[in-house]
Amino acid sequence: METLGRGRLSRRLVLCWAFWGLCLASSDYDDYSQNITNEQVTTPEIAPFPRAIPGEKVTINNVTYLLVPEAVRSQLGSAVTVRLVPCLYTLVFLVGLPSNGLALWVLATRAEKLTSTVFLMNLAAADLLLVLVLPFKIFYYFLGNHWPFGEGLCRLTTAFFYGNMYCSVLLLTCISVDRYLAVVHPFFSRSFRTPAFAAATCTAIWLCAAVLTLPLTLQQQSYPLYAAGVTLCHDVLPRHEDDGYYFYYFVCLIACAFLAPLVVMLFSYCSVLRALLRSGKRYSYSMKLTALVLFTLVAFYTPSNVLLLVHYSSYNSKLYGNLYISYMVSLAISTFNSCADPFVYYYVSEDFRDKVRRRFFSHRKQNTTSLKTSKETLPQKSSKDSLV
Repeated sequence: METLGRGRLSRRLVLCWAFWGLCLASSDYDDYSQNITNEQVTTPEIAPFPRAIPGEKVTINNVTYLLVPEAVRSQLGSAVTVRLVPCLYTLVFLVGLPSNGLALWVLATRAEKLTSTVFLMNLAAADLLLVLVLPFKIFYYFLGNHWPFGEGLCRLTTAFFYGNMYCSVLLLTCISVDRYLAVVHPFFSRSFRTPAFAAATCTAIWLCAAVLTLPLTLQQQSYPLYAAGVTLCHDVLPRHEDDGYYFYYFVCLIACAFLAPLVVMLFSYCSVLRALLRSGKRYSYSMKLTALVLFTLVAFYTPSNVLLLVHYSSYNSKLYGNLYISYMVSLAISTFNSCADPFVYYYVSEDFRDKVRRRFFSHRKQNTTSLKTSKETLPQKSSKDSLV
């Protein structure tokens, strides 16, 4: 009997040990799975991200969706995104379309083909193309960040938007260098400051802008947002897709198409201002307008590019893109430069305004005399409305 009792006790101890081991195994498994869940939610992989909110890819029924946190989704549907941003673009479109269209028409048909005229024509064309892209973005934001025009048009709109914007910056740089050569080194630059050379330079700039934005046309830009019923265009992109590729691409774009041109323009216009200051009060009005050129450039283009650099350097922005809403607002503000260019570079010229008035408010026969733009010659005493 004693032996039988010891056997039963041994079996009970074995069962107790086995049950306790199963409990520990189950407990360890639950803790591990919970830790994985927490890591996925709170510590996603850090990756530099291109001008967009990072999202997670989910494929359901052969359709790829993007997932974003609820806080991000509420930001995308906020009044800033679906009201303020499209209203800013609408204002740019209403002002920029007629002003740039009229300027381009006058420069192409009524102005003598001088070096400055070639640069100004291309600047007006770049600003006009940028303005013509805005209706697609206006509808997109007014529809609540919904892109109904298809993937191909999303890629083209994105590439045209950034391409023409940076093309305008490069053309503004060429205009500043042209003014620098004409004012500071007039005799040295006379031999190569020709319309043909200006046309070749503009062609190179258009090709450069096309190459800089080519990657945007080669990558998918539109994705449907999961359980939201909207398709986003460029605002949300997959987190882990070509992270390093996009990082180096956009850093190169900022350096080559904004920072370097900004340094060149600052040097050129500061040199022009210094040369004008040495001439006394004769060019005081031109100095004010030259300072206005620098102010509009810095005021409109700097915020969006600074926010983009902060976006790359900020830990939270790399993870969640929480600066992107501010970046979209600053990007919309930067398009106001397309509205300012016609008034700073074209309509400031008294000769230009007179040509427009005679065209639309006079029935007399127009002569074919050359039109001196505000960028070609040094301002004379009789005209204070010229800008060097």
